[in-house]
Amino acid sequence: MTDAALPRPTRCDRAWVDDAVRTIDAEFNRSADTHLVRVELPGAPGITLYLKDESSHPTGSLKHRLGRSLFLYALCNGWIGPQTTIVEASSGSTAVSEAYFARMIGLPFVAVLPRGTSPEKIEAIEFHGGRCHEVADPRSVRTEAQRLATELGGHFMDQFTYAERATDWRGNNNIAQSIFEQMAQEAHPIPTHIVCGAGTGGTSATIGRYLRYHRLETRLCVADPEASVFHRHYVDRSITTVDGAPSCVEGIGRLQLEPSFLPDVIDRMIAVPDAASLAAALRISRVLGRPCGVSTGTNIWACATLIREMRAAGQTGSIVTLLCDDGRRYGSTCFDAEWRAAHGYETDTHDRALDDLFLPSV
Repeated sequence: MTDAALPRPTRCDRAWVDDAVRTIDAEFNRSADTHLVRVELPGAPGITLYLKDESSHPTGSLKHRLGRSLFLYALCNGWIGPQTTIVEASSGSTAVSEAYFARMIGLPFVAVLPRGTSPEKIEAIEFHGGRCHEVADPRSVRTEAQRLATELGGHFMDQFTYAERATDWRGNNNIAQSIFEQMAQEAHPIPTHIVCGAGTGGTSATIGRYLRYHRLETRLCVADPEASVFHRHYVDRSITTVDGAPSCVEGIGRLQLEPSFLPDVIDRMIAVPDAASLAAALRISRVLGRPCGVSTGTNIWACATLIREMRAAGQTGSIVTLLCDDGRRYGSTCFDAEWRAAHGYETDTHDRALDDLFLPSV
């Protein structure tokens, strides 16, 4: 059989792929970098906390970076074409970002979500042209997304598998490179720790690899909801699932181990109770004067642990964490006092526990 007679792959339309990649790259070229917000800590002199504000992306969260990377990865691998329906399993924010990019290049998008995902996230997905498909069991979102993609003749993006490899961890404008470029003129430009959560594990994999590749002294700490399997697997690699109800913290923590979670690039993990995440999200929202999402609260609580350790050891320096998304996405759930009370979350005790850092010493 001659080359001319070889069957052409159904999804390979190079002209369309070229245009789709160009469109997504143009969107990136129009975007400014996200801000690095300095937070003074009256109770920890000599230690400064910085928040990488990922809520300023066009789709409002850290997952904008992931959505862009996943689309470019799938396009350049020849997995999607001009007629492909995109399907994703998500707790919400990745789906918002993927719906945005799908509409940008003219593709239909379906988000498979756990029942109970915040109404604000569902509204944002639908605003960007996506369709939502909810499932009762959060453990089944990936299986259902794969089934639905097969049924529709579409492509399952599978963030939980590809997040750790879709981004160039060596640099190329990834989040780690951006952090260190923005820290360059600070008093302590090499932070003692970068703190992030893990939903897919893609962000922690990118940061952890970057730190090693560039031989930086900074350590990676992953903040994980208490209900999640990740911190258990970090201690005991035989643990791959956990029973019980999922965390109320959307976007990070999983009940089952995901392929993109790479424990060997992580230096430390801190498990955080949901009530502590809620209290810290409310506290940092008051400090900054704007609502910050609950996964940001998980990060802040872990940062508080590290800062107290530094203070006790007489160390000075800096810690960087992520402001993952806008708290307005949780206005009817975690930021609603009646919702917190109905679900048994008492946050006052955890809030007072943060006073030693955020209030001046008396």
